Amino acid sequence: MDTTVAGIGAVVVEQLRAADYMESTIIQKLKSIKALEEFVGQHGGVYTPALGHLFAALTISPRTGRFSPERRAEFGRLVRLFDSYLATGRVDLSIRKRGGGGARPTSTAFIALSDAWDADMAERGLAPATRSAYGRVARAYLVFLESRGVHLLDDADAASVLEFLQWLVEGKWATTSLFWLISNFRPFLAFAGRPDLVDAVRMAGIRRSHAIVPTLSDQEVSAVLRACATGTVTARDAAITLLALTTGLRACDIVGLRLADIDWRTKTIGIVQQKTHNPITIPVTDLLADRLASYLLDERPDSPDRHVFLRSVAPHARLADHASIYRITAQVFRTAGVTNVKAGTRLLRHAAASRLLRAATPLPTISAVLGHASPDSTNGYLSVDQERLMACVLDVPEGARP
Repeated sequence: MDTTVAGIGAVVVEQLRAADYMESTIIQKLKSIKALEEFVGQHGGVYTPALGHLFAALTISPRTGRFSPERRAEFGRLVRLFDSYLATGRVDLSIRKRGGGGARPTSTAFIALSDAWDADMAERGLAPATRSAYGRVARAYLVFLESRGVHLLDDADAASVLEFLQWLVEGKWATTSLFWLISNFRPFLAFAGRPDLVDAVRMAGIRRSHAIVPTLSDQEVSAVLRACATGTVTARDAAITLLALTTGLRACDIVGLRLADIDWRTKTIGIVQQKTHNPITIPVTDLLADRLASYLLDERPDSPDRHVFLRSVAPHARLADHASIYRITAQVFRTAGVTNVKAGTRLLRHAAASRLLRAATPLPTISAVLGHASPDSTNGYLSVDQERLMACVLDVPEGARP
């Protein structure tokens, strides 16, 4: 095996071209390979993972003298490609997920506890997104304990839970996010057999925020539909936005949608929801069917991946996560001229619920359409129908007026 930078670099570029990467991406890789070749040439001329690690650490831009996140990302990606070739004999072009799950504990007992928690969640069949959220909070707590010199959970006391929550707030966590965090935190403490720590979480007195989520006006919905129908945005982005806007599908279900889930004869989509594991069949509007067909026939890259929506640039794999869906829907809204809202799937689920409420659709039906595990979950969506809420307001008695 040729372990020179030039030799490995030639294989990397060949694989990038075979995978249909954009020429601009390949040109950037060639520039980085040249920089790596110059660096390795100063250290013997033979590439090793240790030299690759040193090269990836060159994150200061020589032009500005400041840290460059672009430089770190580009050098890091190149080194991962080189290292994968040395380790396996092939170039690993798979996409790495964002985030990485946060910091991880280092003590033996905490590593074993974290692994046991992950295994328990997997055995119970929790959705991948749920396991990720639960695991991340649990690991953050264990890392916090280690920072305080605690390496066994038996040595943690109730005060450590309150200090952990305060530590998160000081680390720029929004206080409005703490309810979500403790909801993901309590199951881990219960699994670890520490009911006293669960009680400590309750003592924090964190309440859920029930802010009324803004909905979309008829004019805004019309503008988005017009952008999707007229080809102003790509067929893929239009189909994704229409799925969220007209069906209320969660982002994880849009990402996980497969070609076999679409029944073209009945114009329906049938899936098992990732969050609730409930089966659901939803109708497909004519416009959505048209955009889906246009994407599959004309735009979708040739790929063995059976997921409906793929990356538009190589590697042509499934979309990564909910952040991918948000970027797409936000761009569609900007193109449509609707810029005063955050166009994530949460807003679009509320918009779908709002239209159903205004059409006097019974709550059990809305619950079925949105795929809630319990009809009680739908009650939160009542807040979007401000017109009907105003009808419930009582007049102030004459004697109570100033």
